[in-house]
Amino acid sequence: MKVKFLGATETVTGSKHLVITESGLQVLLDCGLFQGEGRQTDEMNEQLGLNAEKVDVVILSHGHIDHCGNLPLLVKKGFTGKIYSTQATFDVCSILLLDSAHIHESDAAFRSKHNRKKGLPPVKPLYTIEDAEKCLGFFEPVDYSTDIKLNNELSFYFSENGHIVGSAAINLSANENGKYTKLTFSGDIGRYSDPLLKPPGVFQKADYIICESTYGDREHESSGNIESQILEIVKETCVERKGKLIIPAFSLGRTQEIIFVLDKLTNDGALPAIPVYVDSPLSSKATAIVRQHTGSFNETLQAYLKKDADPFGFPFLKYIEKSEDSRRLNEMDEPCVIISASGMADAGRVKHHLRYNISDPRATVLICGYCSPRSLGGRLLSGAKEVHIFGDFFEVKAQVKSIQSLSAHADYKEMLEFLSCQHAPSVKAVFLVHGEDDVKLAFKEKLKEAGFKTVVIPKKGESFEL
Repeated sequence: MKVKFLGATETVTGSKHLVITESGLQVLLDCGLFQGEGRQTDEMNEQLGLNAEKVDVVILSHGHIDHCGNLPLLVKKGFTGKIYSTQATFDVCSILLLDSAHIHESDAAFRSKHNRKKGLPPVKPLYTIEDAEKCLGFFEPVDYSTDIKLNNELSFYFSENGHIVGSAAINLSANENGKYTKLTFSGDIGRYSDPLLKPPGVFQKADYIICESTYGDREHESSGNIESQILEIVKETCVERKGKLIIPAFSLGRTQEIIFVLDKLTNDGALPAIPVYVDSPLSSKATAIVRQHTGSFNETLQAYLKKDADPFGFPFLKYIEKSEDSRRLNEMDEPCVIISASGMADAGRVKHHLRYNISDPRATVLICGYCSPRSLGGRLLSGAKEVHIFGDFFEVKAQVKSIQSLSAHADYKEMLEFLSCQHAPSVKAVFLVHGEDDVKLAFKEKLKEAGFKTVVIPKKGESFEL
């Protein structure tokens, strides 16, 4: 068996790893979109790095777009096999992939309009809504901890990894002519202190591990004071300065976590009566899906449900769906909280809210998770004094704050805890993906200290015999 790394190598997005058995069975672990890579992003997404017609099976770790977002292109290019996921991941993909297709179609139409003025040819979308709908027909949802036999050589099962609803580590077992190999792909490892979800679970003894490394060089601040931090920022921005608090947040996971914190503050009588808007049709749909999968909730949230049946709703919270209502938020001068996608602030409605508020000294932009250094959110985090939004430059006068303890990604200590179910010296190799280069190097040293003898940082397109 060999594995070829096709994405999430020199970056944190575009997760895509191809496993090929001795008999030639091709199994693709994830098929995600590259995001936040500047002008080269489109070209990176168009080049899958494989022959889609020869891929037999896809196994999907979870429904974030950087892990599932290029599945419609895979199908468009000739893939006809099954796409295995958990039920919750399928439910998530059923909205996120259609939304992604809509964005690609809209972007292509916008760019084509500009090209016509310059006498240039039209731009075709990476894939269409029709492609995404077709792709959903190939999904085969399966339960956690259920062995799925792909052929006489290979089987797999999903184990909990606590990242988002439905997320999983993928555990492969191979028997190739009497040679037994176990490979685990961590997916994105969640938090042991996640406000919503069960903590990551243990997984099989593995010979090889493909491990994410997003926060492999840092330890998150304690999550114990998240509520007080958010409350303080709301009061400073909306009560004292009478400004708007803009929170870029991924539609699935981060948005629900923030709403839950605000819901608890409301029930405690601590949150000022400031309007809170979730401005994203996708976030509204994603929240509905999270509500359906209460089996993924941790014990604390299960107990909370007994006193508050809806942890994602409170009196002055409003979900915005219509675009005209979204635009109206930028015409208002009243203080409010706006939670809107995308989390890296590189696309979606939040980009419009930043355009109207980034130069307002009364406003605050609160970043609550990972942002690629090249994304708009990443540039704001780095202290940029001026940012480029929709073709214009804007001076950054709003306050920019960060609460990284809300991240859905484990820090290096939590990743080591996730891997602690293994006997480190027995693991033949750990492959580090889904991280910036300097971060992977730092995490490699942590793994070596923990007893893992061989830690590899693969390059894009590189293959390894297992």
